[in-house]
Amino acid sequence: MTAASTTKVGEAEKALDMLENDEVPTTHAGTEAHGGEEHATPSALGFDATMLVALAMIVVIVLALWKKVPAMIGAALDKQISGIKEQLDQATALRAEAEAIKAEYEAKAKQAAADAEAMKAAAEDEAKLIVAQAKEDATALIGRRAKAAEDKIAAAERAAIADVRAKAASAAAAAAAQLIAAHHDAKADAKLIDESINSLN
Repeated sequence: MTAASTTKVGEAEKALDMLENDEVPTTHAGTEAHGGEEHATPSALGFDATMLVALAMIVVIVLALWKKVPAMIGAALDKQISGIKEQLDQATALRAEAEAIKAEYEAKAKQAAADAEAMKAAAEDEAKLIVAQAKEDATALIGRRAKAAEDKIAAAERAAIADVRAKAASAAAAAAAQLIAAHHDAKADAKLIDESINSLN
């Protein structure tokens, strides 16, 4: 950038500042040429810069209202708000569903624990009954075995007694036969036979 263009840019910036401050722009050349005379503020169609800016703002606002920009912005905001409300409603429904599922599983867990305790108690009672029945069966079996042993012992005793009696009877008969043979003759035997026949009659 040359020095001349830099000077022109600086002068333009000064002129803009003066327009904003409602000051009359002056240049060295103008002062020298016209002897310090003041220039009029630049204007267009009778409006100065401030009025033109205000007019432009009014036009922009009128165009925005005419094109229903606020309504469009409001509709967009309402759409976003409704979307947020829907998301909140979905989140609330999901939370309620999660809480219901949690409560259901907690109830199932409690029921399972109660069922487990009931099953444990029933198993303990059944085990006690089985043990008692086993004790009773064992006692009955021992009693039956003891009675069978006693019966066998009694039978053995009876058999031994009968055997002893039989042997004693045999011995007594043999002894009697020997005694009879030693002390009786044929005549005495005939007499005994006759007495026996007579007693039968």
